[in-house]
Amino acid sequence: MPDAAAPPDARSDVAEWSRRHTHHWDDWTLDSLVAAKGSRVVSLVVPARNEAATVGDVVAQVRLALVETVQLVDEIVVIDSDSTDETYAVATDAGATVHRSVEIRPDLGTRPGKGEAMWKSLFVTAGELVVFMDADLVDWDTHFVPGLLGPLLTDPSVELVKGFYERPLVSDGAAVPFEGGRVTELVARPLVRLLFPELAGLHQPLAGEWAVRRSLFEQLHVPHEYAVELAALIDTERARGLDAIAQVDLGVRAHRHQSLRDLSGMATQILAAALARTGAGPAVEERPPAVSVG
Repeated sequence: MPDAAAPPDARSDVAEWSRRHTHHWDDWTLDSLVAAKGSRVVSLVVPARNEAATVGDVVAQVRLALVETVQLVDEIVVIDSDSTDETYAVATDAGATVHRSVEIRPDLGTRPGKGEAMWKSLFVTAGELVVFMDADLVDWDTHFVPGLLGPLLTDPSVELVKGFYERPLVSDGAAVPFEGGRVTELVARPLVRLLFPELAGLHQPLAGEWAVRRSLFEQLHVPHEYAVELAALIDTERARGLDAIAQVDLGVRAHRHQSLRDLSGMATQILAAALARTGAGPAVEERPPAVSVG
């Protein structure tokens, strides 16, 4: 919902955007999306660090449903960000093309982090459309991918698509509906409503499931770690306007939850990237637009 404290014009703009650019994953059939795709190349990118327990299932399910059965995805690429477990081997065995982030363009140096892995994926993928999915999913379905592609394949004005979903919190083996996404609810959404009210209609600005046109993503500055999703939204709205963004209801998404200490670090990175974009905080170190480094 738009923030009640925002000016009336801002609230009406957000409501109108939400009406036109909020979708549900089954608004399109697979056949219609394959037809709309035509000769365009679609890349699925899965950034992963120590996700051997789940990354194989993510890769295998998408490969079977959307590469082998229906040719909607052309390549599945896992970017291994300094894993110390069997992430690389598991993802390879499941059928992904796997790259270690540190080995991609070593001339550019390396920094551990999710954003770094996503930025470096631009140098080892061919897709005109790039879909990002987290590697730690435990309750999801392959409709996530076509759902995210729907607006990009059917509306040329849309350049970035965010997923949103019910996020249960798993505690003592029981799932509590709508209690997941703690950093989103306690940090990101209040931050957006206060500092970037034009984006207040987005349900989950930190969602790891999103899709983007390569022509846009390769022109964005990319934080090295967890702020990449929020930074991409802010920078896209400023450069291309709110109508370049859409969101899609993907249903339910569950994943392995991080410790409160880890979430504190994530929240700090998100606050730093957001405040830097308002000029109220110090600059943060980020990767430059990929097109600028060739």
